[in-house]
Amino acid sequence: MTPVLRFINRTSLVTQICIGLVAGIAIALLSPATAITLGFLGKLFVSALKAVAPILVFILVMASIANHKHGQETHIRPILVLYLLGTFAAAVVAVVASMAFPSQLALRASEAALTAPGGISEVLQNLVLSAVDNPVNALLNGNFIGILTWAVGLGVALRHAGQTTRTVVEDLSNGVTLIVRMVIRFAPLGIFGLVAATLAESGLDALLGYAHLLAVLIGCMLFVALVVNPLIVFWKIRRNPYPLVLMCLRESGITAFFTRSSAANIPVNLALSEKLGLHEDTYSVSIPLGATINMAGAAITITVLTLAAVHTLGIAVDLPTAVLLSVVAAVCACGASGVAGGSLLLIPLACSLFGIPSEVAMQVVAVGFIIGVLQDSAETALNSSTDVLFTAAACIGEERQRA
Repeated sequence: MTPVLRFINRTSLVTQICIGLVAGIAIALLSPATAITLGFLGKLFVSALKAVAPILVFILVMASIANHKHGQETHIRPILVLYLLGTFAAAVVAVVASMAFPSQLALRASEAALTAPGGISEVLQNLVLSAVDNPVNALLNGNFIGILTWAVGLGVALRHAGQTTRTVVEDLSNGVTLIVRMVIRFAPLGIFGLVAATLAESGLDALLGYAHLLAVLIGCMLFVALVVNPLIVFWKIRRNPYPLVLMCLRESGITAFFTRSSAANIPVNLALSEKLGLHEDTYSVSIPLGATINMAGAAITITVLTLAAVHTLGIAVDLPTAVLLSVVAAVCACGASGVAGGSLLLIPLACSLFGIPSEVAMQVVAVGFIIGVLQDSAETALNSSTDVLFTAAACIGEERQRA
Protein backbone atom coordinates (compact mmCIF):
# COMPACT_ATOMS: atom_id res chain seq x y z
CA MET A 1 0.00 0.00 0.00
CA THR A 2 1.37 3.43 -0.95
CA PRO A 3 2.01 6.07 1.75
CA VAL A 4 -0.92 8.14 0.43
CA LEU A 5 -3.37 5.23 0.78
CA ARG A 6 -2.00 4.41 4.24
CA PHE A 7 -2.56 8.04 5.28
CA ILE A 8 -6.13 8.00 3.91
CA ASN A 9 -6.96 4.77 5.75
CA ARG A 10 -5.50 5.97 9.05
CA THR A 11 -6.93 9.51 8.99
CA SER A 12 -10.56 10.30 9.78
CA LEU A 13 -12.74 11.79 7.05
CA VAL A 14 -13.28 15.00 9.06
CA THR A 15 -9.50 15.51 9.35
CA GLN A 16 -9.13 14.97 5.60
CA ILE A 17 -11.89 17.52 4.94
CA CYS A 18 -10.14 20.07 7.17
CA ILE A 19 -6.90 19.49 5.23
CA GLY A 20 -8.81 20.03 1.97
CA LEU A 21 -10.31 23.22 3.41
CA VAL A 22 -6.92 24.67 4.34
CA ALA A 23 -5.41 23.62 1.00
CA GLY A 24 -8.29 25.24 -0.89
CA ILE A 25 -7.81 28.55 0.93
CA ALA A 26 -4.07 28.43 0.23
CA ILE A 27 -4.54 27.77 -3.50
CA ALA A 28 -7.15 30.56 -3.78
CA LEU A 29 -4.74 33.06 -2.20
CA LEU A 30 -1.61 31.95 -4.09
CA SER A 31 -3.06 31.27 -7.55
CA PRO A 32 -6.67 32.34 -8.18
CA ALA A 33 -6.58 31.14 -11.81
CA THR A 34 -5.55 27.64 -10.72
CA ALA A 35 -8.18 27.70 -7.98
CA ILE A 36 -10.95 28.46 -10.48
CA THR A 37 -9.78 25.54 -12.63
CA LEU A 38 -9.74 23.22 -9.61
CA GLY A 39 -13.32 24.26 -8.92
CA PHE A 40 -14.25 21.45 -11.30
CA LEU A 41 -13.50 18.99 -8.47
CA GLY A 42 -16.10 20.72 -6.30
CA LYS A 43 -18.71 20.75 -9.06
CA LEU A 44 -18.03 17.06 -9.74
CA PHE A 45 -18.47 16.17 -6.05
CA VAL A 46 -21.72 18.13 -5.64
CA SER A 47 -23.09 16.71 -8.90
CA ALA A 48 -22.29 13.17 -7.73
CA LEU A 49 -24.07 13.76 -4.41
CA LYS A 50 -27.10 15.31 -6.12
CA ALA A 51 -27.20 12.42 -8.60
CA VAL A 52 -27.15 9.70 -5.98
CA ALA A 53 -29.39 11.40 -3.37
CA PRO A 54 -32.81 10.97 -5.11
CA ILE A 55 -32.33 7.29 -5.95
CA LEU A 56 -30.85 6.65 -2.49
CA VAL A 57 -33.85 8.21 -0.73
CA PHE A 58 -36.32 6.39 -2.98
CA ILE A 59 -34.74 2.95 -2.54
CA LEU A 60 -33.85 3.32 1.15
CA VAL A 61 -37.29 4.56 2.28
CA MET A 62 -39.07 1.93 0.18
CA ALA A 63 -36.83 -0.87 1.52
CA SER A 64 -37.19 0.26 5.14
CA ILE A 65 -40.99 0.31 4.98
CA ALA A 66 -41.23 -2.91 2.96
CA ASN A 67 -39.05 -4.79 5.47
CA HIS A 68 -40.44 -3.11 8.58
CA LYS A 69 -41.34 -5.65 11.23
CA HIS A 70 -44.73 -5.33 12.91
CA GLY A 71 -44.50 -3.61 16.29
CA GLN A 72 -41.06 -2.08 15.63
CA GLU A 73 -40.64 1.52 16.89
CA THR A 74 -39.78 4.27 14.37
CA HIS A 75 -40.00 7.51 16.49
CA ILE A 76 -41.11 9.62 13.50
CA ARG A 77 -43.71 11.58 15.49
CA PRO A 78 -41.30 12.94 18.16
CA ILE A 79 -38.84 13.86 15.39
CA LEU A 80 -41.53 15.92 13.64
CA VAL A 81 -42.26 17.67 16.95
CA LEU A 82 -38.57 18.55 17.30
CA TYR A 83 -38.44 19.82 13.69
CA LEU A 84 -41.39 22.16 14.29
CA LEU A 85 -40.11 23.27 17.70
CA GLY A 86 -36.66 24.03 16.27
CA THR A 87 -38.12 26.08 13.40
CA PHE A 88 -40.34 28.08 15.77
CA ALA A 89 -37.45 28.73 18.19
CA ALA A 90 -35.22 29.87 15.31
CA ALA A 91 -37.90 32.34 14.14
CA VAL A 92 -38.19 33.77 17.66
CA VAL A 93 -34.40 34.17 17.94
CA ALA A 94 -34.31 35.94 14.55
CA VAL A 95 -37.11 38.33 15.54
CA VAL A 96 -35.45 39.24 18.85
CA ALA A 97 -32.05 39.74 17.19
CA SER A 98 -33.55 41.83 14.36
CA MET A 99 -35.26 44.13 16.85
CA ALA A 100 -32.21 44.36 19.12
CA PHE A 101 -29.80 44.99 16.21
CA PRO A 102 -31.89 46.48 13.37
CA SER A 103 -30.32 46.40 9.89
CA GLN A 104 -30.59 49.02 7.15
CA LEU A 105 -30.71 47.99 3.48
CA ALA A 106 -29.82 50.09 0.44
CA LEU A 107 -32.93 49.21 -1.58
CA ARG A 108 -31.79 50.37 -4.98
CA ALA A 109 -30.95 47.06 -6.67
CA SER A 110 -32.86 46.18 -9.81
CA GLU A 111 -35.72 43.76 -9.49
CA ALA A 112 -34.48 40.18 -9.66
CA ALA A 113 -35.70 38.05 -12.57
CA LEU A 114 -37.25 35.41 -10.34
CA THR A 115 -40.72 34.03 -9.83
CA ALA A 116 -41.68 34.09 -6.16
CA PRO A 117 -44.78 32.45 -4.68
CA GLY A 118 -47.86 34.66 -4.93
CA GLY A 119 -49.23 33.69 -1.53
CA ILE A 120 -49.52 30.99 1.10
CA SER A 121 -52.25 29.17 -0.84
CA GLU A 122 -49.99 28.96 -3.91
CA VAL A 123 -47.16 27.52 -1.81
CA LEU A 124 -49.45 24.87 -0.32
CA GLN A 125 -50.86 24.03 -3.76
CA ASN A 126 -47.32 23.56 -5.12
CA LEU A 127 -46.57 21.32 -2.15
CA VAL A 128 -49.56 19.07 -2.89
CA LEU A 129 -48.76 18.99 -6.61
CA SER A 130 -45.17 18.01 -5.80
CA ALA A 131 -46.46 15.07 -3.75
CA VAL A 132 -48.40 13.62 -6.72
CA ASP A 133 -45.67 14.27 -9.30
CA ASN A 134 -44.73 11.59 -11.81
CA PRO A 135 -42.16 9.34 -10.02
CA VAL A 136 -39.68 9.44 -12.92
CA ASN A 137 -40.00 13.23 -13.14
CA ALA A 138 -39.57 13.49 -9.35
CA LEU A 139 -36.34 11.47 -9.52
CA LEU A 140 -35.00 13.50 -12.47
CA ASN A 141 -35.72 16.88 -10.86
CA GLY A 142 -34.86 16.00 -7.27
CA ASN A 143 -38.44 16.57 -6.06
CA PHE A 144 -38.05 14.95 -2.64
CA ILE A 145 -41.69 15.45 -1.66
CA GLY A 146 -42.74 13.38 -4.67
CA ILE A 147 -39.93 10.86 -4.10
CA LEU A 148 -40.99 10.36 -0.48
CA THR A 149 -44.65 9.96 -1.47
CA TRP A 150 -43.89 7.24 -4.04
CA ALA A 151 -41.32 5.53 -1.81
CA VAL A 152 -43.78 5.31 1.09
CA GLY A 153 -46.57 4.09 -1.21
CA LEU A 154 -44.44 1.39 -2.83
CA GLY A 155 -42.95 0.42 0.53
CA VAL A 156 -46.41 -0.16 2.02
CA ALA A 157 -47.48 -2.12 -1.07
CA LEU A 158 -44.35 -4.31 -0.98
CA ARG A 159 -44.94 -5.24 2.65
CA HIS A 160 -47.46 -7.73 1.24
CA ALA A 161 -45.00 -9.08 -1.35
CA GLY A 162 -43.13 -12.34 -1.03
CA GLN A 163 -39.98 -12.65 1.04
CA THR A 164 -37.84 -12.99 -2.09
CA THR A 165 -39.08 -9.65 -3.47
CA ARG A 166 -38.46 -7.89 -0.17
CA THR A 167 -34.97 -9.40 0.01
CA VAL A 168 -34.19 -8.09 -3.49
CA VAL A 169 -35.32 -4.59 -2.43
CA GLU A 170 -33.12 -4.81 0.68
CA ASP A 171 -30.11 -5.93 -1.41
CA LEU A 172 -30.73 -3.04 -3.80
CA SER A 173 -30.75 -0.67 -0.83
CA ASN A 174 -27.41 -2.06 0.38
CA GLY A 175 -25.93 -1.66 -3.12
CA VAL A 176 -26.97 1.99 -3.43
CA THR A 177 -25.66 2.65 0.10
CA LEU A 178 -22.26 1.24 -0.91
CA ILE A 179 -22.11 3.60 -3.89
CA VAL A 180 -22.94 6.52 -1.59
CA ARG A 181 -20.09 5.59 0.75
CA MET A 182 -17.70 5.63 -2.19
CA VAL A 183 -18.91 9.12 -3.21
CA ILE A 184 -18.52 10.44 0.34
CA ARG A 185 -14.91 9.23 0.47
CA PHE A 186 -14.14 11.91 -2.14
CA ALA A 187 -15.49 14.69 0.10
CA PRO A 188 -12.00 16.11 0.93
CA LEU A 189 -11.25 16.64 -2.79
CA GLY A 190 -14.72 18.11 -3.34
CA ILE A 191 -14.41 20.55 -0.43
CA PHE A 192 -10.92 21.51 -1.66
CA GLY A 193 -12.30 22.43 -5.10
CA LEU A 194 -15.37 24.23 -3.74
CA VAL A 195 -13.40 26.39 -1.30
CA ALA A 196 -10.69 27.26 -3.83
CA ALA A 197 -13.15 28.28 -6.55
CA THR A 198 -15.51 30.19 -4.23
CA LEU A 199 -12.75 32.32 -2.69
CA ALA A 200 -11.07 32.93 -6.05
CA GLU A 201 -14.28 33.97 -7.84
CA SER A 202 -16.22 35.83 -5.15
CA GLY A 203 -13.74 36.91 -2.55
CA LEU A 204 -15.12 38.78 0.44
CA ASP A 205 -15.15 42.36 -0.91
CA ALA A 206 -18.80 42.17 -2.01
CA LEU A 207 -19.83 41.13 1.49
CA LEU A 208 -18.23 44.02 3.41
CA GLY A 209 -21.09 46.41 2.62
CA TYR A 210 -23.51 44.04 4.28
CA ALA A 211 -21.33 43.18 7.28
CA HIS A 212 -23.99 44.18 9.83
CA LEU A 213 -26.73 42.19 8.13
CA LEU A 214 -24.44 39.17 7.82
CA ALA A 215 -23.43 39.50 11.48
CA VAL A 216 -27.09 39.34 12.54
CA LEU A 217 -27.81 36.39 10.23
CA ILE A 218 -24.74 34.33 11.13
CA GLY A 219 -25.04 35.30 14.80
CA CYS A 220 -28.63 34.00 14.92
CA MET A 221 -27.63 30.75 13.24
CA LEU A 222 -24.70 30.22 15.61
CA PHE A 223 -26.92 30.99 18.60
CA VAL A 224 -29.51 28.46 17.43
CA ALA A 225 -26.85 25.83 16.68
CA LEU A 226 -24.88 26.25 19.91
CA VAL A 227 -27.53 27.34 22.44
CA VAL A 228 -31.11 26.74 21.32
CA ASN A 229 -30.65 23.31 19.72
CA PRO A 230 -28.61 21.99 22.67
CA LEU A 231 -31.38 23.12 25.03
CA ILE A 232 -33.98 21.29 22.94
CA VAL A 233 -31.80 18.17 22.79
CA PHE A 234 -31.17 18.31 26.56
CA TRP A 235 -34.93 18.52 27.15
CA LYS A 236 -35.28 15.33 25.10
CA ILE A 237 -32.32 13.21 26.24
CA ARG A 238 -31.68 14.66 29.75
CA ARG A 239 -27.88 14.59 29.48
CA ASN A 240 -25.04 16.76 28.16
CA PRO A 241 -26.10 17.49 24.55
CA TYR A 242 -22.85 19.04 23.30
CA PRO A 243 -20.97 15.87 22.29
CA LEU A 244 -23.87 15.02 19.97
CA VAL A 245 -24.34 18.63 18.81
CA LEU A 246 -20.67 19.10 17.98
CA MET A 247 -20.43 15.76 16.18
CA CYS A 248 -23.39 16.66 13.96
CA LEU A 249 -21.94 20.11 13.21
CA ARG A 250 -18.51 18.64 12.49
CA GLU A 251 -19.50 15.68 10.33
CA SER A 252 -22.66 17.03 8.68
CA GLY A 253 -22.47 20.82 8.99
CA ILE A 254 -19.04 21.17 7.37
CA THR A 255 -19.99 19.35 4.16
CA ALA A 256 -23.38 21.08 4.04
CA PHE A 257 -21.70 24.49 4.44
CA PHE A 258 -19.63 24.00 1.30
CA THR A 259 -22.08 22.04 -0.85
CA ARG A 260 -24.87 24.54 0.00
CA SER A 261 -27.47 21.86 -0.75
CA SER A 262 -29.58 19.96 1.76
CA ALA A 263 -30.40 17.41 -0.93
CA ALA A 264 -26.71 16.83 -1.67
CA ASN A 265 -26.05 16.37 2.06
CA ILE A 266 -28.68 13.63 2.50
CA PRO A 267 -26.14 10.82 1.82
CA VAL A 268 -23.74 12.36 4.36
CA ASN A 269 -26.50 12.52 6.98
CA LEU A 270 -27.58 8.94 6.34
CA ALA A 271 -23.98 7.76 6.79
CA LEU A 272 -23.69 9.75 10.04
CA SER A 273 -26.98 8.31 11.32
CA GLU A 274 -25.64 4.82 10.67
CA LYS A 275 -22.40 5.72 12.48
CA LEU A 276 -24.43 6.92 15.49
CA GLY A 277 -26.18 3.54 15.62
CA LEU A 278 -29.67 4.92 14.92
CA HIS A 279 -32.38 2.60 13.64
CA GLU A 280 -32.54 2.49 9.86
CA ASP A 281 -36.35 2.44 9.80
CA THR A 282 -36.26 5.82 11.52
CA TYR A 283 -33.44 7.75 9.87
CA SER A 284 -34.17 6.51 6.35
CA VAL A 285 -37.44 8.47 6.55
CA SER A 286 -36.60 11.35 8.93
CA ILE A 287 -33.41 12.50 7.13
CA PRO A 288 -34.94 13.07 3.65
CA LEU A 289 -38.07 14.45 5.34
CA GLY A 290 -35.94 16.86 7.38
CA ALA A 291 -34.13 18.03 4.23
CA THR A 292 -37.54 19.16 2.99
CA ILE A 293 -39.37 20.49 6.07
CA ASN A 294 -36.77 21.18 8.80
CA MET A 295 -36.23 24.86 8.09
CA ALA A 296 -34.62 26.57 11.10
CA GLY A 297 -32.03 28.27 8.87
CA ALA A 298 -34.72 29.33 6.41
CA ALA A 299 -36.80 30.75 9.27
CA ILE A 300 -33.83 32.91 10.28
CA THR A 301 -33.07 34.09 6.73
CA ILE A 302 -36.67 34.98 5.91
CA THR A 303 -37.24 36.72 9.24
CA VAL A 304 -34.00 38.73 9.39
CA LEU A 305 -34.14 39.96 5.77
CA THR A 306 -37.86 40.74 5.96
CA LEU A 307 -37.53 42.66 9.22
CA ALA A 308 -34.50 44.48 7.77
CA ALA A 309 -36.79 45.73 4.99
CA VAL A 310 -39.47 46.59 7.57
CA HIS A 311 -36.94 48.63 9.60
CA THR A 312 -35.54 50.35 6.49
CA LEU A 313 -39.03 51.45 5.41
CA GLY A 314 -39.95 52.59 8.94
CA ILE A 315 -42.89 50.18 9.32
CA ALA A 316 -43.97 49.71 12.95
CA VAL A 317 -44.53 46.10 14.04
CA ASP A 318 -44.93 44.59 17.49
CA LEU A 319 -43.08 41.49 18.70
CA PRO A 320 -46.00 38.98 18.70
CA THR A 321 -46.97 39.95 15.13
CA ALA A 322 -43.39 39.63 13.94
CA VAL A 323 -43.05 36.17 15.47
CA LEU A 324 -46.39 34.99 14.05
CA LEU A 325 -45.77 36.24 10.51
CA SER A 326 -42.19 34.96 10.46
CA VAL A 327 -43.24 31.48 11.55
CA VAL A 328 -45.99 31.38 8.90
CA ALA A 329 -43.47 32.26 6.19
CA ALA A 330 -40.86 29.82 7.52
CA VAL A 331 -43.32 26.92 7.67
CA CYS A 332 -44.31 27.66 4.08
CA ALA A 333 -40.62 27.40 3.08
CA CYS A 334 -41.02 23.63 2.74
CA GLY A 335 -43.09 24.31 -0.36
CA ALA A 336 -40.27 26.15 -2.12
CA SER A 337 -37.28 24.23 -0.72
CA GLY A 338 -36.58 22.51 -4.04
CA VAL A 339 -36.46 25.78 -5.99
CA ALA A 340 -33.16 27.54 -6.71
CA GLY A 341 -32.90 30.32 -4.18
CA GLY A 342 -34.81 28.32 -1.57
CA SER A 343 -35.67 30.50 1.38
CA LEU A 344 -34.90 33.75 -0.50
CA LEU A 345 -37.92 33.23 -2.74
CA LEU A 346 -40.17 33.24 0.35
CA ILE A 347 -39.07 36.77 1.29
CA PRO A 348 -41.65 38.47 -1.02
CA LEU A 349 -44.36 36.35 0.64
CA ALA A 350 -43.22 37.43 4.11
CA CYS A 351 -42.89 41.05 2.98
CA SER A 352 -46.42 41.03 1.58
CA LEU A 353 -47.70 40.13 5.04
CA PHE A 354 -46.25 43.46 6.22
CA GLY A 355 -47.71 45.36 3.26
CA ILE A 356 -44.35 45.80 1.47
CA PRO A 357 -44.80 45.95 -2.35
CA SER A 358 -43.29 43.20 -4.50
CA GLU A 359 -40.88 45.60 -6.28
CA VAL A 360 -39.20 46.41 -2.97
CA ALA A 361 -39.36 42.79 -1.80
CA MET A 362 -37.51 41.59 -4.89
CA GLN A 363 -34.75 44.10 -4.15
CA VAL A 364 -34.40 42.40 -0.75
CA VAL A 365 -34.12 39.07 -2.59
CA ALA A 366 -31.31 40.57 -4.70
CA VAL A 367 -29.50 41.57 -1.49
CA GLY A 368 -29.96 37.98 -0.31
CA PHE A 369 -28.21 36.67 -3.41
CA ILE A 370 -25.30 39.08 -2.89
CA ILE A 371 -24.64 37.76 0.62
CA GLY A 372 -25.61 34.21 -0.39
CA VAL A 373 -21.98 33.06 -0.39
CA LEU A 374 -22.11 33.01 3.41
CA GLN A 375 -25.83 33.19 4.17
CA ASP A 376 -26.85 30.16 2.12
CA SER A 377 -23.84 28.15 3.32
CA ALA A 378 -24.56 28.81 6.99
CA GLU A 379 -28.29 28.22 6.51
CA THR A 380 -27.72 24.85 4.84
CA ALA A 381 -25.21 23.81 7.52
CA LEU A 382 -27.73 24.58 10.27
CA ASN A 383 -30.67 22.94 8.49
CA SER A 384 -28.83 19.77 7.48
CA SER A 385 -26.90 19.13 10.71
CA THR A 386 -30.10 19.64 12.69
CA ASP A 387 -31.79 16.83 10.72
CA VAL A 388 -29.36 14.30 12.20
CA LEU A 389 -29.28 16.01 15.60
CA PHE A 390 -33.04 15.87 16.15
CA THR A 391 -33.31 12.35 14.72
CA ALA A 392 -30.66 11.13 17.17
CA ALA A 393 -32.20 13.09 20.06
CA ALA A 394 -35.65 11.60 19.42
CA CYS A 395 -34.28 8.05 19.23
CA ILE A 396 -32.17 8.45 22.38
CA GLY A 397 -35.04 10.17 24.23
CA GLU A 398 -37.56 7.45 23.39
CA GLU A 399 -35.12 4.73 24.47
CA ARG A 400 -34.48 6.59 27.72
CA GLN A 401 -38.21 6.75 28.47
CA ARG A 402 -38.63 3.01 27.85
CA ALA A 403 -35.62 2.13 30.07
